[in-house]
Amino acid sequence: MLRVLVADDQDLFRGGFSMILDAQPDIAVVGEASDGVEAVRAAAELRPDVVLMDIRMPTMDGVEATRRIRAASSSRVLVLTMFDLDEYVYAALSAGASGFLLKDAHRDELVRAVRVVAAGDGLLAPTVTRRLIETLARGGHAVPRLKARLDELTVRERETLAQVARGLSNAEIAAELVVSEHTVKTHVSNLLTKLGLRDRAQAVVFAYESGLAVPGSPSQE
Repeated sequence: MLRVLVADDQDLFRGGFSMILDAQPDIAVVGEASDGVEAVRAAAELRPDVVLMDIRMPTMDGVEATRRIRAASSSRVLVLTMFDLDEYVYAALSAGASGFLLKDAHRDELVRAVRVVAAGDGLLAPTVTRRLIETLARGGHAVPRLKARLDELTVRERETLAQVARGLSNAEIAAELVVSEHTVKTHVSNLLTKLGLRDRAQAVVFAYESGLAVPGSPSQE
């Protein structure tokens, strides 16, 4: 049973998300919070597997709450917001969020996102991924120290990371590289370990910041 904490300052959204998730046979909403301070406190007390975190909340915003929760526990954070804005995407991921989904997502997408994040994978909404790429592209050149770390990867691991940066699933990467899905899972696990990355969301950021993936390249079309 996946334990979820829902943090949102709007009663309607908070109640709606809780109802959708609680209706799933493998998910239990163990608590709710109306601001960042409550979210941090509830996460410490309840130790949920996933915290569904709003970005804009009073007292303490979702980015700072995410940073504190990730620093103090193993709870994963799925950021859910109405605002498809670059600074929030990057700030949330940098703070430790494993996923970023817009509030207009279908209920099935929300449920799937919680399960994906709980399983240890990162998740970004397609529109958010493109904005993230544009933001990183505006950041300038690759960070040298990150580019050097690519040498730690095998050729296949680098190829896999490039496909992860495109937002492809393991099955899609397997078809692209003509290997088994199990092999892709192994490559992803190895590259995350070698690079000290938490999940696929961080891998996407690393791929662009290191210069491995380049916005506007044929692989991004």
